[in-house]
Amino acid sequence: MKITFFGAAGEVTGSCYLIESDAACFLVDCGMFQGGGDAYAKNLRALSFDVRQLDFVLLTHAHIDHSGLLPRLSMLGYRGPIYTTPATIDLLQVLLLDSAHIQEKESEWILRHRHRKAAPARGVPTPLYTVTQAETSLKQLRAVSYGERFSPHPDVHFCLRDAGHILGSAIIELWLEDGGRTRKLVFSGDLGQPNRPVLHNPALINEADILFVESTYGNRLHKKLDATLDEIVEAFHYTLHKKRGNVIVPAFAVGRTQEMLYVLVDLVRHGRLAPLTVYVDSPMASKATEITLRHQSLLSGETRELISWQQRNPDKLRVQFVADVEESMRLNDLRQGAVILSASGMCDAGRIKYHLQNNLSRPESSVLITGFQAAGTLGRRLVDGARLVRIFGQQIPVRADIFTIGGLSAHADQAALLGWLGAFRTPPKHTFVMHGEAETAAVFAAAVRERFRWPNVGLPTYRETVVL
Repeated sequence: MKITFFGAAGEVTGSCYLIESDAACFLVDCGMFQGGGDAYAKNLRALSFDVRQLDFVLLTHAHIDHSGLLPRLSMLGYRGPIYTTPATIDLLQVLLLDSAHIQEKESEWILRHRHRKAAPARGVPTPLYTVTQAETSLKQLRAVSYGERFSPHPDVHFCLRDAGHILGSAIIELWLEDGGRTRKLVFSGDLGQPNRPVLHNPALINEADILFVESTYGNRLHKKLDATLDEIVEAFHYTLHKKRGNVIVPAFAVGRTQEMLYVLVDLVRHGRLAPLTVYVDSPMASKATEITLRHQSLLSGETRELISWQQRNPDKLRVQFVADVEESMRLNDLRQGAVILSASGMCDAGRIKYHLQNNLSRPESSVLITGFQAAGTLGRRLVDGARLVRIFGQQIPVRADIFTIGGLSAHADQAALLGWLGAFRTPPKHTFVMHGEAETAAVFAAAVRERFRWPNVGLPTYRETVVL
């Protein structure tokens, strides 16, 4: 068996693993690289193998760093099935089309900008794929429910388990007949933090021959949820009532937006925040929220109860989903009291850039960073204390307060990751620590070795091939 790590090896984004055995050839995840000046070039060369040799593709969840190159895979000639959960398929109908749309628009914007300056058009990045190509790839999606044992190939069986990360996210258990023996591979995907709002806890797995485990926050512990809620309340009171400015929340359209709405409704319900009007300025987040409400069986009991309370008390937290561009632009006229949730979560694309452009220079406003910010992204620069940032070619001074709220992460922290691994009854023969920046992954791998004394805990590198 050969395993080639085409992404999320020594870094967080670009999840993509090619598995080749005597019997089958398949891909787990097909994600886009995000952040850093070389992301576009890496995405261009990411699928540098004969994609027509693939028998099937498995997908852990809908986030673009796990799914974002599926249209490119199809464009390059892959015509087979892509298996994932029903909720993930619903989300991909939104996410992949939005990804293609953003790429097309950004390419057009650069061309217009160069044309105005009479600069040559050479070197303008073309979209990795178009909206039409994204629509084509969606036809290859096939739904497999949690707990269903499915065989995409005579020598392969797999089962999807709830990863508790975002709606529809999955851990993959896979049994592969190879060379006269059966090997069990487990892909953690992204694991959610247990006992957090909205979703169920990650399912526990008790055995694997080969384990692929994420390590996004493998070197740290999240703040306790109570402390996190205290920080949010303090930031809102300070900004809305003392400074009398706006609260801008960059939020991933899938997962983080819905979790923030849960938190704000819950804080209002318990009287910790006064009644609020929240603007969700992301068409994708609006659609993702609708999809979430259609899949309430995947939500925790507490979340379903809170949804019912909000429906009975719509005046306590008024949620306004902003649809068209003109309505979004009118939010720029709100100089105080506005709470704006907008995508993207790492501040590198989408409508959030306009709200940052209009609010970062205003000391009365605040920005709440509530999720992971990959190296090289605008969000990461804000977290790291940049006093000047460039948005749409304009230098913007950072005078707004930046609040980093760490306890709402959709990823498990080190303690939760180790707790999940503690359910394994016997050590995997091989463990690959994935989906973390190089230093973070190394710290987590060392913690695994120290805690469990497991053999063969490896840190694969980008494009490395391992033969087992």
